[in-house]
Order: sequence, then C-alpha cells, then structure tokens
Amino acid sequence: MASTAGVSMSLSSITCSFKKNQVPISSLKSVSMPIKGKSFQSLRLRTGPSRLRVSCAAKPETVNKVCDIVRKQLALPADSEVTGESKFATLGADSLDTVEIVMGLEEEFGISVEEESAQGIATVQDAADLIEQLIEKK
Repeated sequence: MASTAGVSMSLSSITCSFKKNQVPISSLKSVSMPIKGKSFQSLRLRTGPSRLRVSCAAKPETVNKVCDIVRKQLALPADSEVTGESKFATLGADSLDTVEIVMGLEEEFGISVEEESAQGIATVQDAADLIEQLIEKK
C-alpha cells in the first residue's frame, strides 16, 4: 500500500511535502496547503487509468457560484445538495441542460468555453476548474 509519509512531489515550481501522518494514498481526496505566487489553496487528487494525477482545484467561491448556477438551470430546490463532486447527469441534466449550464457559466464569469472543453465537463468541479483556467488565461 502506498503511503504519503515523507513523500515530496514537485509540480514545475511548486513543491510540497507530506510528513505528518502516514495516510494511504488511496484514501486522499484533496490536500490543502498555501502555494506561493498562486491563488489556488488546495490540490485535488484524481485517479487515472494507471496513474495518480494531481490538479489544482478551483477556489471554493467559484465552486459555490457554479453550484448556484446548476441549481438555477436545473430548477433544483435551494436546499438540494450540490457539491463539487456532483455529476450533472446524476442531478438530472440532459445534454440540452448541460449546454444551458455552460451558457450560464459563460455569462456569469465573462468567459467563452470551447465546444471541446465543454464536452469534458461532467461535474461541478470540472466546470469550476475550467472556469479558473480560462480566467487565468485572460
């Protein structure tokens, strides 16, 4: 079983270490840490086909805005649970709903989402991450 104790990882100029407690890597979902020079405050771990991917997660306020837009577009009750891990399909969105969600995000954040990028959005977190990438490129 893999463990994060004493492991360092380097992402370009970002370096972080896990030294406190030994935690099986399979049980980690996200790691919070300050990163100098970047506005991202957490890293999200995603498992891939045969590797572990680390990606910068969107700011909580971006995720919350996306959750609000998804609730509005899908006419979900205000108290319905929509989180970063929520899948649009699980929330009841069909392909037309997803297009409308993307249009709402474009309007709210002042961005333009390419069709290829839009097709890769399956969860609220995917949308929030893409939004922050597009805003950073501006």
